[in-house]
Amino acid sequence: MNSKLFIQAISRFLMGLLTVSLLIFLPAGTFQYLQGWLLLTILFLPMFAAGLIMLKKNPELLKKRLNAKEKEAEQKAVILCSGFMFLAAFILAGLSFRFGWMMLPLSASIAAAIVFLAAYALYAEVLRENTYLSRTIEVQENQQVIDTGLYGIVRHPMYMATVFLFLMMPLVLGSVLSFIVMLCYIPIIAKRIRNEEMVLTTGLPGYGKYKKKVKYRLIPFIW
Repeated sequence: MNSKLFIQAISRFLMGLLTVSLLIFLPAGTFQYLQGWLLLTILFLPMFAAGLIMLKKNPELLKKRLNAKEKEAEQKAVILCSGFMFLAAFILAGLSFRFGWMMLPLSASIAAAIVFLAAYALYAEVLRENTYLSRTIEVQENQQVIDTGLYGIVRHPMYMATVFLFLMMPLVLGSVLSFIVMLCYIPIIAKRIRNEEMVLTTGLPGYGKYKKKVKYRLIPFIW
């Protein structure tokens, strides 16, 4: 086991867990926010398990996933906007619980949690199919175009999964207002996809032909 990579991964995991917990429970003013605990459970337990699996079977992929330093100026702006969106969404969810602003019933949160876990499974399948996935927009050495499996249906199945993941988060938290904020992710991810495809078309041999073969970027028959 790569001890340095393990320490880096577990540190990032614990920091994420602490940050999300504070953003949810501090505005809520209480730890008795059941939907908050539900989100933490379905978000971080699968993340921890996936991290252990990647550490054992594909440490290079885990290393890529931990690398979040974007080189593209446009993508830096996308990451910044996403950060503000998550900050606002989590805080607003906590405040909504605290003051009773347009909260959904627990049954709706449970239904959203089921969809969230299904999207998580989709995300895991994408990671299995494409070992070139990193968190930054770049063309890697010896990278090849993946055009089978989910990549034979849409060009960006990982982003398709994240759309469901991110839109379900505020619903798991039971906050309608937070969901409205999280809808900002749709134009944000569209902007990221356009820039990513420009980089891949220029730097990855065969990607232009792949775009002609698989016509839809994110959602089959729509876009």
